[in-house]
Amino acid sequence: MTKRTVLDRQSIVVLCLLAAAAILVPVLNVAVDPGSPFHLSDHLVPLLGKYISFALLALSVDLIWGFCGILSLGHGAFFALGGYAMGMYLMRQIGPRGVYADPILPDFMVFLNWKELPWFWQGFDWFPFAMLMVLLVPGILAFVFGWFAFRSRVTGVYLSIITQAMTFALMLAFFRNDMGFGGNNGLTDFKDILGFPIQSSSTRIVLFVLSVAALAGGYLLCRWVVTSKFGKVLVAVRDAESRTRFLGYRVEHYKLAVFTLSAMLAGVAGALYVPQVGIINPSEFAPANSIEIVIWVAVGGRGTLAGPIIGALLVNAGKTWFTGMLPEFWLFALGGLFVFVTLLMPRGILGAAKDFWEWARQRMRSPAAPEPVSQAAE
Repeated sequence: MTKRTVLDRQSIVVLCLLAAAAILVPVLNVAVDPGSPFHLSDHLVPLLGKYISFALLALSVDLIWGFCGILSLGHGAFFALGGYAMGMYLMRQIGPRGVYADPILPDFMVFLNWKELPWFWQGFDWFPFAMLMVLLVPGILAFVFGWFAFRSRVTGVYLSIITQAMTFALMLAFFRNDMGFGGNNGLTDFKDILGFPIQSSSTRIVLFVLSVAALAGGYLLCRWVVTSKFGKVLVAVRDAESRTRFLGYRVEHYKLAVFTLSAMLAGVAGALYVPQVGIINPSEFAPANSIEIVIWVAVGGRGTLAGPIIGALLVNAGKTWFTGMLPEFWLFALGGLFVFVTLLMPRGILGAAKDFWEWARQRMRSPAAPEPVSQAAE
């Protein structure tokens, strides 16, 4: 076994915590008496699953921003496209139990007087095809976008603005009823997934465990990428792109590959998010959502892989509390948190924790200062 394939201490901790979550959450939900303070309600299971999906999304952004220097403000688009692919499958499973009882057309198409199923909805009644589209649709969009952007050597703030324009354009398109994706209301009222009731407790637990497994798999994949020779070149591109290009590396190819992979991870996160939340609509394309993803990564610590997971979980837990108690102050709190982290913890929570740990170790290792010797009177 080569050194690169050996898990480091941070990876072992992350995987152990994820394994513990995959075991504890179902146990606390099913085996603990509902009257116990340790009982986890049916409402909290999909909420935690949503947080895990966001953690995978943050991990996908960290892969390109933290290790390649590509600041994308449009990753919400890839997340939403993966969610729509899953939502289309779930809508096809409703069949005659829908409001309008049409076994072929989703309810919103019947309401809008559509006569036949659009060509791009074909095949979404088959789960493997839908899962393939979860990967291919965001991946192809990222590949085409990156092909033109990186070949034109668009970098920095200009690339960030273009990615944000992309997701804004998609949001406007998906708001249109004639696009065939439910318009403003989006896709909702799901019934089954693979024949199992989507609202049942057991299905929600399985979706949570699958989300944790996907996050663990995404973490291992990202770690394998960044510790490989490919990952070393990505870091070189981030730190000195011109010099890396001068050394003979096709920088645009490396950027395109990692950007496409990142988009596919975001699509998987969106596919896991939709059945646990129960809806997908064009608001997921909103540019503000993509900016919020970047804040998760910055808070946790970009370029660390584990940091974005921490940031996504903490920020979204805070968002749930703020929007429940003080909804009008959430955006102020989020902006203040970003400013605080940027000024006082530029390496994020995980970076600050590592710095403190190194400082503490140095203090413990350093010899004690000798006590001053008093001059005795002769």
